[in-house]
Amino acid sequence: MQLIWLRSDLRITDNTALSAACERGPTIALWLISPGQWHAHDDAPCKVDFWLRNLREMRQALDALNIPLLIRKIDTWDEAAATLLAVCRQHRIEAVHWNDEYGVNERRRDDAVRTQLAGAGIQPHSYLDQLLLAPGTILTRSGGYFQVFGQFKRACLEHLHRSLPALAGKVRRQAPLDIGSDPIPWQVDGFDKPADSLRELWPAGEQEAQARLTRFLDEVVEDYQRLRDLPAKPGTSQLSAYLAAGVISPRQCLHAALSSNRGEFDSGSEGVQTWVNELLWREFYKHILVGYPQVAQHRAFRPHTEALPWRDAPEDLKAWQEGRTGFPIIDAAMQQLLHTGWMHNRLRMLVAMFLSKNLLIDWRLGERHFMRHLIDGDLAANNGGWQWSASTGTDSVPYFRIFNPQSQSERFDPEGNFIRHWLPQLNSLDSKKIHAPLMLADNLANTYHEPIVDLASSRRRALAAFKGLSHRQ
Repeated sequence: MQLIWLRSDLRITDNTALSAACERGPTIALWLISPGQWHAHDDAPCKVDFWLRNLREMRQALDALNIPLLIRKIDTWDEAAATLLAVCRQHRIEAVHWNDEYGVNERRRDDAVRTQLAGAGIQPHSYLDQLLLAPGTILTRSGGYFQVFGQFKRACLEHLHRSLPALAGKVRRQAPLDIGSDPIPWQVDGFDKPADSLRELWPAGEQEAQARLTRFLDEVVEDYQRLRDLPAKPGTSQLSAYLAAGVISPRQCLHAALSSNRGEFDSGSEGVQTWVNELLWREFYKHILVGYPQVAQHRAFRPHTEALPWRDAPEDLKAWQEGRTGFPIIDAAMQQLLHTGWMHNRLRMLVAMFLSKNLLIDWRLGERHFMRHLIDGDLAANNGGWQWSASTGTDSVPYFRIFNPQSQSERFDPEGNFIRHWLPQLNSLDSKKIHAPLMLADNLANTYHEPIVDLASSRRRALAAFKGLSHRQ
């Protein structure tokens, strides 16, 4: 008997470990509920709910294949090895299969499981599945992990040109086993059920993920290079939550993108090339997680930036979290996060830079707030994006890049439609005044917030803080 240990790979199609297990013989599946660990990782309630909803969809597909799904509840991953061993002994499992994950805690958990299983004579097998290329296979000439995305991307494309990762084999229906599937809880203690309006934005299941991919490639990708920066337009794939939970794989995305572009990486549709670029950013940050594990432990990628004089400003932090900064594009973006579990990527950079540069508040507080609300919360991507914005991470551009929220708003939401959607109290303003906090103060003294910071002086303060670091290096 084989066991597939499901984690962030909640799909049947193109699931490397599931395919490998089923090829070896009769298979059962296992998923662990671990609320203590999820709390420690700041996983959002809407993300946990999304897992459970996708797991229910997957159980139906597994049932159709006669693969029972077992559910076990532990508190933290410290209990994972013993729990897996108990399941293996109960069902006389010969081998356990899983797809690799890359955080420090994930790797420790898997090492402990591997050791315990091997000691009991049970074969552990792990597979590359979350990524196109395994960490450690894309290295600099000196044998280190890349620190600059452009160089990493070039090396990835060279590999992918030579050999495209193949999709996993199809899982076939097996003979019925005398083992029943366990019920999946509708909710886990400590994680509130999100609003129905949020859940409706993110239907569960592989079919939904595939439909989004098809719709994006058919209707949007040709103009993706322009649309992806406009938060008021449906110009992105909306697949990030499905990729984070493993409801769709990066291989499926890459194969579909290339198929729509005659198999080309670097010619044909600029939109496809740009989207493949985004898939490689996701890849890059997971490789960084392995090559520089301190980023998974609340540490800056660039050690000298640990000395930055971050402000202790709880009221400013709270105003930012709640969308009360007095800067419409910032506040609208934060409302989008709170109500949908998602934020447009251009705005993620903008609000992160506003917190870490204009407010000079530690990026880690913003990173945590995002994880606690994002349905697509992913340690590598979230940390990478925050450290990029805060100039503490992997970036070839110096610290003096500080986005101006007003000019960004005017450029990427020129009519103010995104702002109006999330801040209806500003609906009466024209497309010039709606971006300008000082004009707002004159027109909406009683219905909107005063700006909590002066952009010019806060920019000077941030530059001085970073310059002080460079002098001490």
